[in-house]
Amino acid sequence: MQSLWIFGYGSLVWNPGFAWSSRQLAQLAGFRRSFCMLSIHHRGTEEKPGLVLALDAAEDASCNGVAFEVSGEIADETLEYLRARELISAAYLERVETLSLEDGRQVQAVVYVIDRAHWQYCGALTLEDQAQRIAGAVGGRGPNSEYLHQTAAHLAALGLPDDELEWLSSRVKVLQAT
Repeated sequence: MQSLWIFGYGSLVWNPGFAWSSRQLAQLAGFRRSFCMLSIHHRGTEEKPGLVLALDAAEDASCNGVAFEVSGEIADETLEYLRARELISAAYLERVETLSLEDGRQVQAVVYVIDRAHWQYCGALTLEDQAQRIAGAVGGRGPNSEYLHQTAAHLAALGLPDDELEWLSSRVKVLQAT
């Protein structure tokens, strides 16, 4: 059985939750990382939704992240795990897209992108609106701010700093301190 590639751009970067055989930095063209999905399960509730990252289609954009290679022997169980985790409310669409790996190869990888037609899509929020929502939301996997801070810190540690996430992380810390 052939190996499976999975693209991590948010919490999968620091908490994949599955066994991988190799990983390397990768880039996905045509999408940008964005806090454009309301979270009503993992990082918020229906009463007080938080925000989670999604891949939002954007011309001339690209998203840097981590490509995980999973051996073919556990590919099916890994996909089952990811579908239970990522497709909990059907706001993500599971797709296969071409990733450019750091070593120059291109691979086909499973990616989770936002369904702009889904009611949880909120791509028009300003950064300040995002910060306000993230600062106060808590869901089944903990505070929304933890998700933000962990993702920003891990991307920076990998040499993939994200200016918007860095700004949001600083702003949320200020909001939570007041």
